[in-house]
Amino acid sequence: MLVAANKTLTTGANVNPFKCAVVCVAVFATCGCEQGQPTAPVPLPESATSIGMEFKLIPAGTFIMGEGDQAHEVTLTKPFWMGVHEVTQAQYEQVMGVNPSKYKGADNPVETVSWEDAVEFCRKLSELPAEKAAGNVYRLPTEAEWEYACRAGTNTKYSFGNDESDLSGHGWYDQAANGDKHHPVGSKQPNAWGLYDMHGNVWEWCQDCKEDYPEGAVTDVSSGSAIPTGPASGQYRVIRGGSWVNTADYCRSATRLGGKLSYSLNGLGFRVCLSSSGK
Repeated sequence: MLVAANKTLTTGANVNPFKCAVVCVAVFATCGCEQGQPTAPVPLPESATSIGMEFKLIPAGTFIMGEGDQAHEVTLTKPFWMGVHEVTQAQYEQVMGVNPSKYKGADNPVETVSWEDAVEFCRKLSELPAEKAAGNVYRLPTEAEWEYACRAGTNTKYSFGNDESDLSGHGWYDQAANGDKHHPVGSKQPNAWGLYDMHGNVWEWCQDCKEDYPEGAVTDVSSGSAIPTGPASGQYRVIRGGSWVNTADYCRSATRLGGKLSYSLNGLGFRVCLSSSGK
């Protein structure tokens, strides 16, 4: 059954609230029935690599985050490792012992996961013996990291330019054109930095709380943090990237929505970042 899920999401400065209300209605909310039940015990993997997780080293740099009157300069002074793909259902199940996704597919992105679920996945992945021994810590990307990685050095609407007619080669969007569910990760072209599905397929949770952007330039060093983040607490967390159900406008590099910590929708998943020794 379709439900009015728009009340659980907040829009960014450049997103039409009425349009969002219409689009978000097409995302299914979970009922908590049998979707989260494991079918059989799943042994824990040895490491992230053993379950096929890949990462790209994203260089440090400065970029313009946001668009229009919300555009502001952000500097990331340290490189970071970003997941090449959205976390798949097979990977999630091997770590968590359950696949909550409404639309099943081992190589499809996991969905119907809350922000809390995504954070717990990162914690459990970090606790795997091989990862712990290596000092690897997995986490959600900050919103700044996500947009910087998505743009891959561009300042256009999408990582590939401004023409939305080219989006079909880079992401799954608009259910009328591309089917009524998400698709296996990595099925479309990557951006210039080798990251797949940054536009469409499923929305992706970020670490930050969703609040208004700061005024003026932001540099991670000035905040005393390794990475610039939004507020530490708040009712909503940022989601990025658009999904299979949305129109092209929602898949822009700068589009941002917000969801409550416990929300789980079948168009919402995540990807992870890798830090060394928690840095």
